[in-house]
Amino acid sequence: MTLLSTLALFSAMVVLAAIPGPGIFAVMARSASGGMPHGMATSAGIVLGDYIFIALCLSGLAYVADMMGSVFTAIQYLGAAYLIWLGVSLLRARSTKARVAPTSTNSLTSSVLIGLTITLGNPKAILFYLSFFPAFLPLAEITLTDMVIIFAITTVSVVGVMLIYAWITVRAQSRVQERGAGEALNKVGGALLVGSGLWMVLRSL
Repeated sequence: MTLLSTLALFSAMVVLAAIPGPGIFAVMARSASGGMPHGMATSAGIVLGDYIFIALCLSGLAYVADMMGSVFTAIQYLGAAYLIWLGVSLLRARSTKARVAPTSTNSLTSSVLIGLTITLGNPKAILFYLSFFPAFLPLAEITLTDMVIIFAITTVSVVGVMLIYAWITVRAQSRVQERGAGEALNKVGGALLVGSGLWMVLRSL
């Protein structure tokens, strides 16, 4: 990879990650309900999904992904249903001045799974990695060093953007909670999750 192609890919991925969508809404909602650890876990799930698409492209299996369209659609609906369920649960939660629940391994795992299913079912990610992504790189000439660079770019760009959103959400959360507006915070977080789920469904129609 040349320096120019590296910068171009990094810029494209930062812009792609920063565009509001279900991934960002999920990170914000999970950060609001569980704090920075859940924002980080959801971000990790999102980038794991990106890794899968990158691996498909670099291994020359993009055509397999095209043939698995129904599988990605099923994942998308499952992820949307899970987001809506979590959102409704948060909307029904009672007001609290503390974080909704203490961090646990199981809940962090669920945050990772949310991020993963969102990426795997996100048409924006599928379109980029299976269509536009190869345009940035000569896939037939990719070396092991190039692969390391690509995964590093993905990690820094995607996780970096998501963690910024998570940090902003947590900072806003602390200010809101200081004013005793825990119930309003639950409403906002729940609405974000429900909205993310509905957005995923509508985009698949």
